[in-house]
Amino acid sequence: MSTIETLAQKLAVDTLKVQDATGEERLYVEVGQVLGAASQSLEEAFLTEMRVRLAERKARDFLNRRIQQAQAQLDAKGDA
Repeated sequence: MSTIETLAQKLAVDTLKVQDATGEERLYVEVGQVLGAASQSLEEAFLTEMRVRLAERKARDFLNRRIQQAQAQLDAKGDA
């Protein structure tokens, strides 16, 4: 892993922690703008990390809802 990828990964993890703690869902956009003024390469790597992590969260939430729905259906059949 390159230095840029390593830094982008760590920054993405930290940014998500702050976003979760503060409720600022678009904080990463502001962080990306700060990065873009200093390093376009790091900005691109960071934004890619963020998009991937946010997409994974959405997919995981979707799967968890489907599991809950399936469990509720099984429970309802068991009660009938």
